Amino acid sequence: MQGETTAVRVPENEGKLDVLPQTRTPSSGRASAKSWQYSDHMENIDGYLMKYTNLVTGWQYRFFVLNNEAGLLEYFVNEQSRPQKPRGMLPLAGAVISPSDEDSHTFTVNAISGEQYKLRATDAKERQHWVSRLQICTQHHTEAMGKVRRRTSTDKLYYRRIALYNQTLLMICFQMMTQAQGHHRDLIQSIEGLPPAPGFSPLDQDLLMLKATSMATMNCLNECLHILHLQQVARQRGSLGGPTIEWLEPKLPDILKNGSGSLGSFATGEGPLEGGGLELSSPESCSFSGEDIDTEDEAEDSFTDKEEDLGAVEEERSVILHLLSQLKLGMDLTRVVLPTFILEKRSLLEMYADFMSHPDLFVTITDGGSPEDRMVRFVEYYLTSFHEGRKGAIAKKPYNPIIGETFHCSWKVPKRPEAPEEPSQESPDLTSQDPYQVRFVAEQVSHHPPVSGFYAECPERRMCVNTHVWTKSKFMGMSIGVSMIGEGCLYLLEHDEEYTFTLPCAYARSILTVPWVELGGKVNISCAKSGYSAVITFQTKPFYGGKLHKVTGEVKHNTTNAVVCRVQGEWNGVLEFSYTSGETRVVDVTKLPVSKKRVRPVEKQGPTESRRLWQHVTEALRQKDIENATEHKRILEERQRTEERHRVETETAWRTRYFDREGEGWVYHKPLWKTSAPNS
Repeated sequence: MQGETTAVRVPENEGKLDVLPQTRTPSSGRASAKSWQYSDHMENIDGYLMKYTNLVTGWQYRFFVLNNEAGLLEYFVNEQSRPQKPRGMLPLAGAVISPSDEDSHTFTVNAISGEQYKLRATDAKERQHWVSRLQICTQHHTEAMGKVRRRTSTDKLYYRRIALYNQTLLMICFQMMTQAQGHHRDLIQSIEGLPPAPGFSPLDQDLLMLKATSMATMNCLNECLHILHLQQVARQRGSLGGPTIEWLEPKLPDILKNGSGSLGSFATGEGPLEGGGLELSSPESCSFSGEDIDTEDEAEDSFTDKEEDLGAVEEERSVILHLLSQLKLGMDLTRVVLPTFILEKRSLLEMYADFMSHPDLFVTITDGGSPEDRMVRFVEYYLTSFHEGRKGAIAKKPYNPIIGETFHCSWKVPKRPEAPEEPSQESPDLTSQDPYQVRFVAEQVSHHPPVSGFYAECPERRMCVNTHVWTKSKFMGMSIGVSMIGEGCLYLLEHDEEYTFTLPCAYARSILTVPWVELGGKVNISCAKSGYSAVITFQTKPFYGGKLHKVTGEVKHNTTNAVVCRVQGEWNGVLEFSYTSGETRVVDVTKLPVSKKRVRPVEKQGPTESRRLWQHVTEALRQKDIENATEHKRILEERQRTEERHRVETETAWRTRYFDREGEGWVYHKPLWKTSAPNS
């Protein structure tokens, strides 16, 4: 969770790391330029910082005071409670002050007792000021502690030489590691820059093995270097009277313990809290491929959990209030960590699959006898695809997909003796054999911004749909708005037609009482070849009066500007279609038959598939174990952040598995229009 802090009251012109610390003399109040001279009368600093705490699993504002004379960092609930006893304090003698590499605002204070404060300032400048002053105070009191130690001069000299020697060796290791990283980066760039040649490419198995081996070696060396650094810190603390750590056991992934050669196997999540290590993965590191999915392994989905109503939200009302107190109107919520108890038990990628819950309507689009009929059929299907995306009356948020996460499923659609002229609300004819098969694949192709690509196809009907969506959330007071930025395209290969379309915005309303979802905004559907288009408006409820979930739209021919169909009603209720012929047809989406998707069991899924990746979070939510669910979710998100930092450090670009970047969008790498043979 991120928020803003109030300004810290500090003496003017102080707090820069790139100048020598200044002291303040009681007599004149002027700054002295003596290098690293410390005065016990140096002014204390205080101000608000954010402190990470496990009490509510997030950040909280606290008022901090640096007591230079006592060598303590104290904090209070707020400034008004300062005359009272501090809520907590850390002795700075022997402490380690470390700016975090998560962002430019965060830093940690590690006391020799092992206690740690994770703090966040308003900006980089304020963090630099706090870190500088804390380090100066820490150095002074650390040196003072060393002076009172009962050691002979020989002891002091011996330990000083040992410390200097170890520090020199560690610096040499860092320099050698930097050189090794450079060689690794050059190797990767050389392989990827190889010119194409017959029978040889950068995807050659031996070259891929070389890249994977080099990456694994660098990861192992980085872990070893980190352990050496921690050991040195532990020795320094021990020499200052703190607890001595004999050996810091590395948290090695199971793949390094049992000798497995597949990095992807680490993401299986087996065990009570797996995933605590770091899987520096890439598409090449996992042996799983979507093209290897055996549809015979898929079975009708047995996941029938319904989202519960308000109870859980009421119990955690204080957490929501705390969250809202740190948000501002219009704030981008992309990086805001929301409470776990408001999560749905599924990933956003799986939610997109639920847009295909009426595959029987989807496959009949291409049966339209004219361009006008096919456009109307697509609009009818489009408007009936949203209601199944919600699993309950209460608004809950799906899991944010991890980059590289995928979801696969399919539907079997019974064939009819004759293609129907319009979607039917009755059960499909089950007498036909060899049903059509509609397959779906989704992938999280980007983390910042969060972009998902999904693709569905029915090869026998020679039709497919490709979509990419960037979800952008913002805070709107008592609502949260989610913009669905992106575009989709339906391809009817039999007619050589392409239908482009956009998606509406979604809003979570009344987030402090009974949250509910509504759609809003204008979407466009167009077919350049036929010249038909549609404009659909999802109307949000006005402040006073009005109906919920109202939608209106019309289909027209662009050349003549003639309207051929109008629609009105509710997108999650009854829709009324009116045609130029005077015919009117009513469709109740709640009574349409819903086809359950077919999904492989979790044990047969790949390590980055949604249900396997999030299985421990989902199970904990089923058991209403919010603490355990939060911990599993944190592990996955921390692993993603670590992998992202590693890619930045090694200048390694993320490579998607199923979707390729084309212009501003993402396209499935083996779309039907490339792999399907034209009609003879």
